[in-house]
Amino acid sequence: MNNRNKVIITYGLWIIDIITVVLSFGLATFIRFFSNNDIRDTNIYFMVCILMILSATVYTFVVPWHNDTMKRRPISELWKIIKMNIFMIVVTQTLMFFLKWSDIVSRWVMMYFVALDVVLAFLFHMLFKQVMKKYYNSDLVKVKVLVITEKALKDEVEERLKARLDMSYQMLETVLLEEMPDDFKEKAMQMAVDEVFIYAADADKNIVFDILKFFDDMGVVCNYCVEIPGLDSNRSHADSFADYTVLNYSHFHASYKRLLLKRVFDIFGALIGCNITIVFLPFVALAIKINSKGPVFFKQVRIGRNGRRFKIWKFRSMYIDAEERKKELESQNQVEGLMFKMDNDPRITKVGKFLRKTSIDELPQFFNILKGDMSLIGTRPPTVDEFEKYNQYYRRRLSMTPGLTGLWQVSGRSDIENFDEVVKLDLQYIDNWSLGLDLKILLKTIKVVFMGKGSK
Repeated sequence: MNNRNKVIITYGLWIIDIITVVLSFGLATFIRFFSNNDIRDTNIYFMVCILMILSATVYTFVVPWHNDTMKRRPISELWKIIKMNIFMIVVTQTLMFFLKWSDIVSRWVMMYFVALDVVLAFLFHMLFKQVMKKYYNSDLVKVKVLVITEKALKDEVEERLKARLDMSYQMLETVLLEEMPDDFKEKAMQMAVDEVFIYAADADKNIVFDILKFFDDMGVVCNYCVEIPGLDSNRSHADSFADYTVLNYSHFHASYKRLLLKRVFDIFGALIGCNITIVFLPFVALAIKINSKGPVFFKQVRIGRNGRRFKIWKFRSMYIDAEERKKELESQNQVEGLMFKMDNDPRITKVGKFLRKTSIDELPQFFNILKGDMSLIGTRPPTVDEFEKYNQYYRRRLSMTPGLTGLWQVSGRSDIENFDEVVKLDLQYIDNWSLGLDLKILLKTIKVVFMGKGSK
């Protein structure tokens, strides 16, 4: 199990175990005393419950009993839970003895507690595993792996990866170095791929280095099972991939705990934003309908993290034939490179100008954020036609989830006249990402919006 999944499973089940301990102890106390109210000291019972929580926490983080939980059969899961309860009872009873609480706390409460906790924890664990299986089967979460190896190693590598990788991984295909097509790089740039695994013990190291450099430029994580001299050690670290020792080579190294906090922050912000969008919806919809023919919402396929396609939503700010008229206006593009921008764009409606100036047109994207296609802070998601013209340097800006706002948007988004400047700021954000940087960009975005410096 990789570190990302280990964090989710360990902390998820730890929280579940704490909840079941509290529920079970509360129910056990209620069952014992519901017919009479002869409980001697409620504070002692409260402290015993705290001891149970602490012992469960110690057991979770000292004994790595959640590492194989997704592969365990129900009977094995039940036995693991029973062993945890034995540990909790032994520790708690020992402490109660030294604290002289043994004669105060009812033995029936402790027996009821064990029975209830085993049942509830088992049910919640099985439910959690089912939820996680559905979660890992989502295309947004599934880690898409491209395998590159030699013909002689193909069967061994595929068999071992299938046996050792957990369910969050999806093997896309296996490319053989001896039979690598000439257009491999062009095809790879258009693929939705998150990680590359390379096992090439006898291959020419120059060929392997070229492949590593290519995927690194794209922002795709490379796992190579033999360390190669000459790679930038500042962007690499030893790791494990399906029990292979690999050199993890990537520009972006971040603790999954911090990324998990970023996602929690996204969900919280998206819920607020969705409510704001619903409040604005009837007024914006009426204005759009009165001003021009066409739907209230504009939807378009955009490219998300590592090449994933998704539909972005906005309040429509242009006439319905905007995409067709864009070709006629290409000669007036004021941005050099793979973006289109012009002052007084005739495709924008009168209402659309106001929506863009105030950034109200962006509000429906909070639903994209809630779904997970986007983040509050990130890089601008390109259109499909832009993406198809990307080289690997541009592609690296997709190595993080695209955002509603980002570094280049708060650095004078209406004044940038070269796409390379946008890419430079996006890569600066990726290479220096932190939760503090996200907060800084968010505060700057609020300032930009309230000062009326929306996009033109």
